[in-house]
Amino acid sequence: MEDEGAYARAGGRLPGDPVPDPGLGLGDEGRSAASPGPPRRRRTSWQAFVHALPVLLIAVAILYDVLTPRYFTAGPVYAAAPLIAAPIYSRRGTALTGAAVVAAVVALQVGKGVIHYVDSLTELITIATVAVLAVLVNGLVRRTGERLVSVREIAEAAQRAVLPEPAERIAGFEIAACYEAAQADAFIGGDLYAVQDSARGVRVLVGDVRGKGMGAVAAVAVVIGAFREAAEQEATLEAVAQRLERALAREGTRREGLDAFEGFTTAVLAELPHGTGTVRIVNRGHPPPLLLYPDGTLSALPAREPALPLGMGDLGVWPDRAEEAPFPGGATLLLYTDGLSEARDARGEFYDPHARLAGRAFRHPATLLDLLAEDVRRHSGGGMADDMALLAVRRPRRGEQDHCHEP
Repeated sequence: MEDEGAYARAGGRLPGDPVPDPGLGLGDEGRSAASPGPPRRRRTSWQAFVHALPVLLIAVAILYDVLTPRYFTAGPVYAAAPLIAAPIYSRRGTALTGAAVVAAVVALQVGKGVIHYVDSLTELITIATVAVLAVLVNGLVRRTGERLVSVREIAEAAQRAVLPEPAERIAGFEIAACYEAAQADAFIGGDLYAVQDSARGVRVLVGDVRGKGMGAVAAVAVVIGAFREAAEQEATLEAVAQRLERALAREGTRREGLDAFEGFTTAVLAELPHGTGTVRIVNRGHPPPLLLYPDGTLSALPAREPALPLGMGDLGVWPDRAEEAPFPGGATLLLYTDGLSEARDARGEFYDPHARLAGRAFRHPATLLDLLAEDVRRHSGGGMADDMALLAVRRPRRGEQDHCHEP
């Protein structure tokens, strides 16, 4: 696999691949997560300032007390220091901040000769009480943080169970997947993808369930479970689509309210037969896949006969017909949900994957998806309105396949 290492060190391009256009953003292949851009540096500087704020407050309060007459006090500033330390410091750090504040107030009151006054004693007791409360708040924050970490780990485990990452290589094909949730801190929504090898070829699915929340996640689980079973058992891709239709129909009878009547899933299914340079596609109301050729040309694979999304069979019955297209070595098949094609910029213009990828070539599907996801985030200003699922499958050239099977 020495060629793969050289490819990675070259930033994802082989000597014969087209040179990226820096103006697209997709060509910024030298940038990685290890090399953060200016926004990340700004966030880091702000975090450093917040972390130092309790110490700065103590210093400002001491300076104020030293430079002002004896009856002036910076009590509120002293009290603020341990309260700010509570959510950002450890318990020990919060306690030390409180102790430093109390010690500073005692020292300054003694130096000014006002410690025996009632007002000064009241101020000292108040600040000491705030310091103790800050330690208690720190404990509550730490327990809440631990619960949030636990919830996050459970969400990640649920995502891996419902929407597992496909293997990088299945039956000789190079595969990569990417999921971007529109909701902050979410891991999974209504978009889905799945890859299943079978006796008739590698079968893939990308879909978008109507709705959001746990209802959509439940429908995702139903669709993926039905697909994996059908992909193994059914002789044709059309039969796989019909199995998914029946599975969603059964699920719809168990739902209540609006979803029982309007639940549906747009989906595109693809079959990559073993040993042939073709791809067969069934599209059920989904954005058409894109085929990226090794010379940088690109073509869409729209359905010649539009069909209703899965779960809408009651509105009409049209027989599924798989459409076949050439899938030569070195080409990459890109399947995506409308979170990609309907991402808007500040002017309200949709993201056009066909225009953004035309003339581009990528050596590995993971490189394509990483840069595509970054370009979409840049286009939308980081605020995506819908979930986005991406799945890319590359058929290696014959020489690459032989090399990858070498010991």
